[in-house]
Amino acid sequence: MPTDYFAQDPRTNLERMQAGDLYIADDPEIARRHQQAVRLAARFQAAYLEDAGTAQSILTQLLGSVGDEVHVRPPLHVDYGSNISIGARTFVNHNLTALDVASITIGEDCQIGPNVQLLTPTHPLEPQPRRDKLEAARPITIGNNVWLGGGAIVLPGVTIGDNSVIGAGAVVTKDVPANVVAVGNPARPVRDL
Repeated sequence: MPTDYFAQDPRTNLERMQAGDLYIADDPEIARRHQQAVRLAARFQAAYLEDAGTAQSILTQLLGSVGDEVHVRPPLHVDYGSNISIGARTFVNHNLTALDVASITIGEDCQIGPNVQLLTPTHPLEPQPRRDKLEAARPITIGNNVWLGGGAIVLPGVTIGDNSVIGAGAVVTKDVPANVVAVGNPARPVRDL
């Protein structure tokens, strides 16, 4: 008999997800929101080929907040989109994967290289809860004027400080302070700026 992890918790799985608690992604509202994001991302990509103004309008529908002069090149892959905020004058290159189960905040004047992954979801380490499809998420915060090199991966709960540079292919597992260059797997500061 499966464990009822939520016997004493009257919240829906969507409410648990939004609170950052463990949940199971079988909530119909979670599925609806994801499907809506997939449709908007596809419309954004199609519009980008034809009309920049229409594409930008769709992007503002898809994402939670888009600052002035933000430029995002498709394809863009999101879970919900609505939990993503991008600050003014930020440039996002092709193929950003931003799994926004928790909030993803990208500051102003950032440069996001191609194939970057911003991953908020987490899963239990213990085998049975993972088999039972429990998951959670922790927010990601990217400061102002940050450059994420191509292929960088930022893991759940990470904050990257203002003006920092994350090297191409780096895997950011812990917070990175402001004004440093961090490289490697796991990413470590190697130079002050």
